[in-house]
Amino acid sequence: MLRVEEVQFAYPDGRVALSGVNLDVAEGERVALLGPNGAGKTTFILQLNGILTGTGSIHVDGLPVSKPHLAEIRRRVGIVFQDPDDQLFMPTVAEDVGFGPANLGLRGAELSARVDEALAAVGMAEHRDRAPHHLSFGQRRRVAVATVLAMRPAILVMDEPSSNLDPAARRELADILLGLDVTLLMVTHDLPYAYQLCQRSVILDNGRIVADAPTAEILADEGLLAAHRLELPYGFSVANAG
Repeated sequence: MLRVEEVQFAYPDGRVALSGVNLDVAEGERVALLGPNGAGKTTFILQLNGILTGTGSIHVDGLPVSKPHLAEIRRRVGIVFQDPDDQLFMPTVAEDVGFGPANLGLRGAELSARVDEALAAVGMAEHRDRAPHHLSFGQRRRVAVATVLAMRPAILVMDEPSSNLDPAARRELADILLGLDVTLLMVTHDLPYAYQLCQRSVILDNGRIVADAPTAEILADEGLLAAHRLELPYGFSVANAG
């Protein structure tokens, strides 16, 4: 589903953010992208739909991420940003969720069905006529997910999905993500969330992938975590997490 080969990226000031990243993600896989602040994680995910462009090659379901294909790539790769307010700007929830499909040319009953489908997937159907800014933070994040799902992406990319959520909202979002039939790439510092949602984890540090293994194996390696400034919460262990 996703093939990344020798991707490199440097910012205009000369700072190198990615140094030869290689990654394959199969259809239906759920992969956590871990790493300390400044490791290049956000730069990496912005390469996946052409918001940023470096060197190397990226293919999504066989289609190259390149200028001639950007419209289709941005439909296939749906990014949910850390702050839902970056994605919600219409007067109502339904209008926000329908914005992307409407830009694809959907109208009438077809557009309404696409909105209903996406809102049902995140448990927000009853809020379709509400103003997004009247919702809780957790509800807004779920609507942001729905705006991406309405495009029927091949890959769902989540940037710190559990950040700023209370325990109930965190659990509700996890249940939603586990129920989706979609390839998932999740950037997170929340290691228990990675364990709960993703069987495989990748550590990115200093612009390079330094580990790629089952999540349980990575989280059990205290030396590896410490070397890349990753820490499990006090009292959490893979052995006790089930």
